[in-house]
Amino acid sequence: MSLSFAGQTVVVTGAGGGLGKAYSLLYASRGANIVVNDFNQAAAQKVVDEIKQAGGKAVVNNSSVTDGAAVIKSAIDAFGSVHILINNAGILRDKGFRNMTDKEWEQIYEVHLKGAYSCTKAAWPIFRKQKYGRIVNTASAAGLYGNFGQTNYSAAKMGLVAFTKTLAREGAKYNIRASVIAPVAASAMTATVLPPDMLANMKPEFVAPFVLAVTHPDSPEDANGKVFELGSGFVAEIRWERSKGAIFKTDASFTPSAVQAKWKELTDFTNPDHPENVTDFDAQGTLEVAQKLPTNPQASPEVRYDGKTVIITGAGQGLGRAYALMYSRLGANVVVNDLNANAANSVVEEILKAGGKAAPAIFSAEDGEAIVKVALEKFGGVHVLVANAGILRDKSFAAMTDEDWDLVFAVHLRGTYKCVKAVWPHFLKQKYGRIVNTGSQVGIYGNFGQANYSTAKAAIIGFSRALAHEGRKYNILVNAIAPSAGTAMTKTVWPQEMVDAFKPDYIAPIVGYLTSEANTKTTAGLFEIMGGWAAQTRWQKAGGVGFPVNRTLTPEDILSKWNVITNFDDGRATYPTTIQDAMEHMTANFGNRAPEDSSASGSTADPEDSELVAKAKQVKQEATEYNFTERDVILYNLGVGATEKDLSWTFEADGNFSAIPTFGVIPQFPAMFGVSLDWLPNWNPAKLLHGEQYLSIKAPIPTSGTLVNQPRILEVLDKGKAASVTVAVETKDKATGKVICENTSTLFIRGCGGFGGKTTGKDRGPATATNNPPKRKPDAVVEEVTLERQAALYRLSGDPNPLHILPEFAAVGGFDKPILHGLCSYGISGKHILQTFGSYKDIKARFTGVVYPGETLITEMWKEGDKVIFVTKVKERHAVVLASAAVTLGVPGVDGTKAKL
Repeated sequence: MSLSFAGQTVVVTGAGGGLGKAYSLLYASRGANIVVNDFNQAAAQKVVDEIKQAGGKAVVNNSSVTDGAAVIKSAIDAFGSVHILINNAGILRDKGFRNMTDKEWEQIYEVHLKGAYSCTKAAWPIFRKQKYGRIVNTASAAGLYGNFGQTNYSAAKMGLVAFTKTLAREGAKYNIRASVIAPVAASAMTATVLPPDMLANMKPEFVAPFVLAVTHPDSPEDANGKVFELGSGFVAEIRWERSKGAIFKTDASFTPSAVQAKWKELTDFTNPDHPENVTDFDAQGTLEVAQKLPTNPQASPEVRYDGKTVIITGAGQGLGRAYALMYSRLGANVVVNDLNANAANSVVEEILKAGGKAAPAIFSAEDGEAIVKVALEKFGGVHVLVANAGILRDKSFAAMTDEDWDLVFAVHLRGTYKCVKAVWPHFLKQKYGRIVNTGSQVGIYGNFGQANYSTAKAAIIGFSRALAHEGRKYNILVNAIAPSAGTAMTKTVWPQEMVDAFKPDYIAPIVGYLTSEANTKTTAGLFEIMGGWAAQTRWQKAGGVGFPVNRTLTPEDILSKWNVITNFDDGRATYPTTIQDAMEHMTANFGNRAPEDSSASGSTADPEDSELVAKAKQVKQEATEYNFTERDVILYNLGVGATEKDLSWTFEADGNFSAIPTFGVIPQFPAMFGVSLDWLPNWNPAKLLHGEQYLSIKAPIPTSGTLVNQPRILEVLDKGKAASVTVAVETKDKATGKVICENTSTLFIRGCGGFGGKTTGKDRGPATATNNPPKRKPDAVVEEVTLERQAALYRLSGDPNPLHILPEFAAVGGFDKPILHGLCSYGISGKHILQTFGSYKDIKARFTGVVYPGETLITEMWKEGDKVIFVTKVKERHAVVLASAAVTLGVPGVDGTKAKL
């Protein structure tokens, strides 16, 4: 049954394009009244016109989202009420943290966080009065996991997670529900950070149906307060998972050294918990256990801070004071920051009397430069920052004022940012630093009456994770804690017996270990701590659902799979820690295509095929077009090492201008990787290796035009624990219909075997030849030093895989730094053969190793009749990277025309 939104008024912010436009059009098509908010009046008006032309109802609003009252007023004036609010507006101001300006930080906060707060604040009394409302807030994978160059954005987006969870708690009794999504979709914003081929598979239309599904009057009740990742037709819920943790004896033996001794236990996720509330923990019972334990064992050598300078904000009392005293006992120089001079000086005096070293820094946490200046002047450096300062301004969301919101954010989030900003250049210069930022359990789970505090604390968690990505290579480790202890701040919300029992001293040792030299690996972590207990908290993602990308996705499709989208117990759950992890399911879904008909051109049926393989071969594969000019040919030639001296390859007006023959692998690339492999058992794109490449050149390669690429599955072999899939792509000139070349790409996928059928491939001549080198010295050897920027240049020819450009992504794959594309090494070797022996009509190689840009490639060649067998090695590491390789010499072109090669 089709979901109707007739009579509902929907406000969509940032709706002039991208996701916002997709939401607006889909809601309007289902009968809703739409307020199209966007600062770009022309873009908003265009969306409104499109809705009206289709018979829908819509109005424009051009107010800033920070003026939520004006945004919501448009809905009231035009349609009498508002029922659904989609907080979608966003901007990017990406920059490495060392170069980020305060303005770039503030701009992101204002649009994403303050804007969502302001619009929700204006709609909230209307929702409460009519006892109905639906809210969707827009987070991001960068917020959930952190991302290099996006500390501002990561902070804001993670803040929206806790904001949503708190709204869900406060709104439940009024039938107000809130959900938060972390979508990936093509938009003007993501176009600045994602490659074109990925954007093509990430249409906003794959996100909008989910938003409608969770905002309908009959939406699933369990969507309230939940987080969902989605994009490219894939949808999954994501939730918090917490280790059982470790319990410590709460006596003098509870030290950072004791924490180090139990660190593996603390971070062990065997039999984890999945809490949804701050109360989902027996705090009193755990404290009683802690008090009865034997003395804590200690790691050796002892965790010490001799010669290290530690800055602690908000250190005049409570947690900050406990930290200061602990660090002093362990030999540190301590900078005691607090806005209260009496409190700060009292702690300093206490440390000095005990024989320690300390200095007061009487400043707001927002004055990070002044605080760091004290450390530099008094102790000559800074090595550790514990950002601890905080305040409470608790009120229900309905009663909360802008001042309540702004003040909490100024102290918690901006104060943390400013202090980190001040220490960061010193940490970078000395290639050492440790930071612990203070989140909160309410920042993880949300809490009634703390929308401001929970949002700020969650933002600090997102900020910390992004910082960790940027700091890791400089030996700067950044973690966030969610402590619970009796302090002057919690005294306003806790009963006195809890304040007395849960001492700040029981938090300090965890912080002491995390910020020590003994901690060499733990970064980007989140730790819940209270009463002698500490545990790590991480994300768990359900296996989710991938919908076919060649079918229109509907809200009804989403609801039909709701139990799968939210199922964490079917054995498919994962534990993402990076954006790359989060994207894995989405990119895997690129090839998820529903069968369109049973006939496939160029059938490659084989009686030895299993039923699974035979069925896969019957699926008609989609042809792709490749439009190119002389510029693309030059770019490829440069990418495989041509220089300004090779005019026939780099100057379009040269009389012999041509493509290096291995250019033939470029047009077919999207078609080859567009073949769906999700029919394989246990299919995982992260386990795919490009095994072999064979290129047969049938006619002279043109230097511009349009080529049509038709792929087909040629052969599938069951290798037991893996599968070998060979995909063939025929490339034709669209204008003439002439076949230009054919590629066969053999892909090796680990973990996908066991489906039966063929285990040995057919002999396909040069495409499968083993090409063993003769037992003599090579007839020719060519060396070429690749450029440090070789991968960055080659990727512009159509393979933008982050593995070849992003250090963080390469690290996930187990590489020290980004690697060179295998087909780039293939092209360089092809160039060497062309320069040495002349033109050839085919080339085949097996990829056996990786090349790092800047390394030297050696192509060793043996001429055997009309065949040149070759092996390509990395000189510096004596590693073979291309083997079983050969070309067949001759003139490409069945018509006998000499190609310009």
